[in-house]
Amino acid sequence: MVNENRRWYDKDPILKEALEVLRISPAKTKDEAVDFILKLQTQVATEVIEHVYEMMNKYQGKGNRWYDYDPVIMKAIELLRLAPARTQREVALKILLAIEENNFKDLKLNIGKEEEEK
Repeated sequence: MVNENRRWYDKDPILKEALEVLRISPAKTKDEAVDFILKLQTQVATEVIEHVYEMMNKYQGKGNRWYDYDPVIMKAIELLRLAPARTQREVALKILLAIEENNFKDLKLNIGKEEEEK
C-alpha cells in the first residue's frame, strides 16, 4: 500500500537525499545552501512569493517539519517546493555536490525559459 502522507520531496530520490542531508548538516552548511536556494526568488512569479509568505505565517514555529522553526530556511524550502520539478532536481544536485565538496561559492542556477513556462 502506498503511503498517502509522503512528503512533497519524497517523489524524487535526489531531492529527498539533498533535503535529508541538508537537515543533518551543520548550521554553516545550511546557511550556504539556503542562500543558494533563495536565488530562486528572483525567478518566480509574485503569486509564488505571496504563497510562500502565507505558508510561513501559517507554519512558522508551529509545524512539525524540520525547517518550520527557522524563518530563512523555511522560506528557502518553500520556494524550492513551489519550483518546477526540473528546477528542484537541479538545485538538489547542486546542493549535494556543494556539500560533498564543502564549497558553495560558485553555485549558480541555470534556469532556462522552458522551466519557467512549466
